[in-house]
Formats: sequence, structure tokens, C-alpha cells
Amino acid sequence: MTRQIVSVVGGADAASGAPYPSINPARPAETVATVLLADAETFASACRTAAAAQREWARVPAPVRGRVVASIGRLVEANTEALARLVTEEIGKPYAEALGEVREIVDTCDVFLGEGRRLYGQTVPSEMPDKSLFTFRVPVGVAAIVTAGNFPVAVPSWYLVPALLCGNAVVWKPAEYAAASAHALYRLFAAAGLPDGVLNIVFADGPATYEGLDRALGEGTVQKVGFTGSSAVGRAVGELCGRHLQSPCLELGGKNPMVVMPDADLDLAVEGALFAGFGTAGQRCTSLGTVVVHEDVHDAFLTRFAEAVRDAKIGDPNGDVLYGPLLDHKFAERYEEYLGWIQPHHTVLPGPTGRMDGDGLYYHPVIVDGLRPDDRLFLEETFGPIVGVTTFRELDEAIELANRPGYGLSSSIYTSDPKAVFRFREGVSAGMVSVNNSTSGAEAHLPFGGNGKSGNGSRQSGMWVLDQFTRWQAMNWDYSGRLQKAQMDVADITPDLGFRL
Repeated sequence: MTRQIVSVVGGADAASGAPYPSINPARPAETVATVLLADAETFASACRTAAAAQREWARVPAPVRGRVVASIGRLVEANTEALARLVTEEIGKPYAEALGEVREIVDTCDVFLGEGRRLYGQTVPSEMPDKSLFTFRVPVGVAAIVTAGNFPVAVPSWYLVPALLCGNAVVWKPAEYAAASAHALYRLFAAAGLPDGVLNIVFADGPATYEGLDRALGEGTVQKVGFTGSSAVGRAVGELCGRHLQSPCLELGGKNPMVVMPDADLDLAVEGALFAGFGTAGQRCTSLGTVVVHEDVHDAFLTRFAEAVRDAKIGDPNGDVLYGPLLDHKFAERYEEYLGWIQPHHTVLPGPTGRMDGDGLYYHPVIVDGLRPDDRLFLEETFGPIVGVTTFRELDEAIELANRPGYGLSSSIYTSDPKAVFRFREGVSAGMVSVNNSTSGAEAHLPFGGNGKSGNGSRQSGMWVLDQFTRWQAMNWDYSGRLQKAQMDVADITPDLGFRL
């Protein structure tokens, strides 16, 4: 029986409108959930509800909020298999990867459950006597979170868990095509005891979300925007926030390079390229974009890589496969556009391209050798199972090629030379660098985020994300009984600067 899903605001079902079918991409005729989409006013109203609820939530002691986060982690852990199965059904992610995605929510909760006791401020020495200085972390207020559906439960947790822990209320707008997974995660959060209105989920399309966010920012009911999605939409969100003097947390796309040095372990590099390039059907923001391989090992690497791709199993995501279908019809249509960027000077391996036979949104894996720095396939993100290959002679050239597309999310280098590792780390624009590992594979306690077209330098995960969901407040306490003026009423100790031995 098809699920019917509506937005939840203040703990109650919200007004809804046009239905949207969230399909099973492995069997597109099967509807996983019918989502009733909300309008812009519903989104703006949810932000007002969140603003009213946030004041009381912020008064809950931070260690108690940490215990709520601990409960969320245990609830997710107890429902791991059910949530992972739903993710596999709704977006076609292989079940083994879906289990890993759910595990990441638990890891995130484990990281932050103790941060409720560590939202430290500082005591700072004053330049004047009988005066003390302090700093405090305070919640920003209401966070509006908009997430993509390729990681429908893990990536939202990167926002939701720290935002709630820090005393904020949240309005979360997940991707329509992953609505059932998102709604299930919302229910697990709510079961942990969150007060009504502290976490709200709104299902809406892009234009309604943008309009509703514009209203909420204008009304002053949103103090932080978190967005995960494409660079183009991220730019629009950033412009909107800028008009309202807000600094968003933007986690955008990537054209992630993997540099293969002449001393690389080629079998290991191939293993990393296979997982990074084709895991989740290449539909990660950290997916491998281009292999930048030294000309001396190009042929040997490409032969092994093509063989590994040829032997990889693609199909039913409930089985032992490298990847399953693309996320949704719109992603399949867009991927076919990317295949149109292949030019006569390219060499395509290991075999056929395009959609596989059958009903599901399955596509052949594609390696495109001979990329040039001005090719669209080299410069632009290609969200799907396609990996480019190009060559270099010197490491500085490899670094230049790695940076040329203008993204800066993830990167990788395969080498046994420490000097090459640190030269690459210093020169690459990416926010994340892997050594002898793939471009994918974030851990919950490291900062995650990119630069350039990949984001505005904001970071998620670990203690670094606390700076997204808190603001520093400074306090000075003068107990001298008189007005002491900074930089003016300061003791002066005169040195003898002319002294010489």
C-alpha cells in the first residue's frame, strides 16, 4: 500500500497541495510514497512556529539536549534495517551502502551527545583590574535546512543533530524524491522527545521553498540556512541569504580529482577509483570526477581500471552490486545529457554507454579517456556513473589540472612519496584530501565541506560545525565600582628601551 506523506509543523499535519509520486528507481512503475507538497506560505508559517518553539528549547540545559541526541542515536540504531531498506527502495542505493548511511547518523549522534557538556566558552583576562571577560556560545535561532536525496538520511543528520543540540529549532525541507526516507527519519527524531515545533518537516518543490525562505528571512524568523545541493542552486540560495545579511552553510557539488603518481600502487588506485567513481552510481558530491594519471603509468592504470569496471556487477540494489539505478527520472535525463558531451577525441571504455536493458533506471558505467582541460566533461560536475581520465608529467601540472574546474570539495593522491603528498595538500584547492584512499568516505568527526563552486568555506561534521549553529557572545563584568574605559584607563609600565648591555 502506497504511503501518503504530508508536512509536519508544530507536531501536526500541515496544509498540503499537489501530489508528487516518489518512485522506486529500480522499478519505476512502483510508487514508494505519494507526497503532498506544501506551498510557500506553509514553509514561512513553519519558520514562525519554529521561532516560537525555539525560545523554550534554548532554555533546556545543553547537557539535557545532549541526552535527547543520545536517544535519537539509539532509536536510529534500533531501526537500522528498516530505515536502510526504505532508503534502498526509494533511491536505489545498494543495501550495504544504505546500512553505512544509517550508521553515519548513529556516529554523528555519538559525536555530539557529549558536546552538550562541552559547549564551552572562555574566561579571558582583562587589561584592567577588578574586571572579568567571558565568551559564550549561544544558538543562532531557527535553522532552515534544505537537503538533497542522494544521502537522504545521513547528510540531514549532519545539520539536524548539531543544530538541535546547540538549542536551535529547525525547519527541514528534504528532497521530494526521497520523502519517505526523510519522513521516517523525522519520526525517529520526534520519538526522542523533541517538543512540538522544535523540528518541523516541510515537503515542497524548489520554487515554493525559495519563496517561503525569502518570506521567512524577511520576517526575521530564520537566522541560519543550510543547503546541500547543486552549485547553481547554492549560488541562488547564497544570493538570497546575502540580501538578508545572512551567511548560509553551503555544501555543493564537486569535480573531484584523483592524482595517480608514477610510484602509486596501481591495484589500490584502481580499487579507489572504482568505489569513488561508480559507488552510488556516481551520485555523490564526493564522487570521482577525473583521474589525473602520470603518463608513465597511464596505460597500465587504464587497462586495470577498465577491466575492473567491466567486471563490476550492476543491478538490483538489494543484491551484492557496485551500484544500482539512478535516483530518479530527472537524474537519468540529465545524465544522458552528460553522455552527449563525449567528443570524437575521447576514447570510451569499457564498452556500451547509455541505459541498460530492463525497466529500472540502470546505466552502463563509462570511462572517458583523453580529456582535455577545456572539455565540458573535464570542467563540469557529471552526476552519474562516468569518470574522466587525463595525463600529466610533473606534479605541479597535476595540481593545476586538479584545480582548474574551480570546484574544491574532495581530492585524492596515490603515492608513497611524502614530499609529493604535502606538495599536493598545499597546492590543491579542495577542503578534503585523501592519501592512498578514494575521494569518498567522510568520517563523522572530521570537518566536511568545500571551497569555490563546492561551497562557501563552511564546514559540517565534528566540532567545526558548532560554528554554523552558534554565535559567540562576549560579556565584560566590571566590579570595580567605577567606570573603567578600555584602551584609556590602563596601567602603563614604562620600560627603559635605551638600556644596553
